[in-house]
Amino acid sequence: MIKKGIILSMIAAISVLCIFSGCTKDSATGKKIVIATDATWPPMEYIDANKNIVGFDIDMLNAAAKEGGFEVEFKNQAWDGIFAGLAAGKYDAVVSSVTITEERKGTMDFSVPYVNAGQILVVKKELNGFETLAQFEGKKVGAQIGTTGAIEIKKNPKITAKEYDELGLAMEDLAKGRIDAIVCDSPIAADFALQNPKYKTILKIVGQPFTTEEYGVAVTKGNKEVLDLINKGLNKVKEKGIDKELEKKWLR
Repeated sequence: MIKKGIILSMIAAISVLCIFSGCTKDSATGKKIVIATDATWPPMEYIDANKNIVGFDIDMLNAAAKEGGFEVEFKNQAWDGIFAGLAAGKYDAVVSSVTITEERKGTMDFSVPYVNAGQILVVKKELNGFETLAQFEGKKVGAQIGTTGAIEIKKNPKITAKEYDELGLAMEDLAKGRIDAIVCDSPIAADFALQNPKYKTILKIVGQPFTTEEYGVAVTKGNKEVLDLINKGLNKVKEKGIDKELEKKWLR
């Protein structure tokens, strides 16, 4: 009986310690959140040479998990069925360069925005002092036909707009000096100017995104528990400036 009493006392003491030190199941081990991603769009999410899912989005959610006290598991999922899978409960969330739109908000919930992937300028490395589109008046600026970038260029009649069927053709013309700059989505700019071995020694990104296209983590509609955890982590990432470090690593 004495031994039993000692054991019970020890259990009670450990329980009290857990309450005050935060070692309950929810706060110590956290919740495991399964996140789908279409890992085909570098530098945001892609499969590296070691068959690992990597990229800006992956680093961002890993950082959010660390700061928010939860675990993440990434699941590679084709884009054409990614949101249907979310609605069917095959996973808890989607992080795959998903733009927050009013239409999408009708069928899923979104985290706080974690990056603005708006339009940005790409120029040759030797060009200095140019950081805004307005500075290219009297010059030739390229974009892919029908894109937001092309629309932004045409807003200024003093800039000569040159449109391309494929952005790769525009990058080639820029590298050869046939045009003075390119306007495109920030992640695409980073893929060409920072990751592509053909262009990363020739081209660079300048300025800041000048349109708003915010990415968020999509969560099953009404799943407040998961949404709150992700928002908690993302907000802490922003407070500590980790998001800016990741932008510098992947997007600038």
